[in-house]
Amino acid sequence: MNLNWNEIFVGELDVSYVIEIFLRTILMFIMVLVILRLSGKKGVRQLSLFEVAIIIALGSAAGDPMFNKDTPILPSLLVFAVIITVYRIITYFASKSEKFEDVIEGEPLYVIEDGQFVLGVKNDHTFAKDEFFAEMRQESIEHVGQVKTAILETTGNISFYFFRNEEVLFGLPILPKVYEKKINTIEKEDIYACTYCGYSVFLKKSVKNCERCQRNEWVKAIKTLRLT
Repeated sequence: MNLNWNEIFVGELDVSYVIEIFLRTILMFIMVLVILRLSGKKGVRQLSLFEVAIIIALGSAAGDPMFNKDTPILPSLLVFAVIITVYRIITYFASKSEKFEDVIEGEPLYVIEDGQFVLGVKNDHTFAKDEFFAEMRQESIEHVGQVKTAILETTGNISFYFFRNEEVLFGLPILPKVYEKKINTIEKEDIYACTYCGYSVFLKKSVKNCERCQRNEWVKAIKTLRLT
């Protein structure tokens, strides 16, 4: 089987069309930046799911005119105008009604309360624990017992509120080498934390299910203070 590499990579491309692609791409890129600037947002971390959907729609509208000579630019600009108009209308109604805003933007989720995971006892709270642990480590958190409250915001940011040093609890360690020392059978009396919900309790030698989530996977709890 002989492959025509020229046709695969070049096709009917000529110098004039290369220049046209360059100009189309620059123009559409500028238009996308202008539309995003009109949305009033400063960065990606501030975007909600609704606003991500707006960006995807803008990218779809901008993509074809960048390289397809049969697709004129004016219809894409019309799509841009419709998208930003819809965005403005929805954000207006969202500012007038909290219920409507919750439907569009979602609601903040409590992930940790009083040094324990909320998602361990509420089935409607789903969160990638490895990702969450990484976020915690970036805040210099060593174990869950240091955290009084953690809230997953609608933007994807996580807000942490910490116990004072004298209030820190025994908690589930989140450093990889410590967390990976999971056990199912308690062979030494000590304070252990459930790896699923973070519940910490003194356990004697036995096979013990967690009182909160009924799971049976433990790691030795720690009570170190947070370094700031």
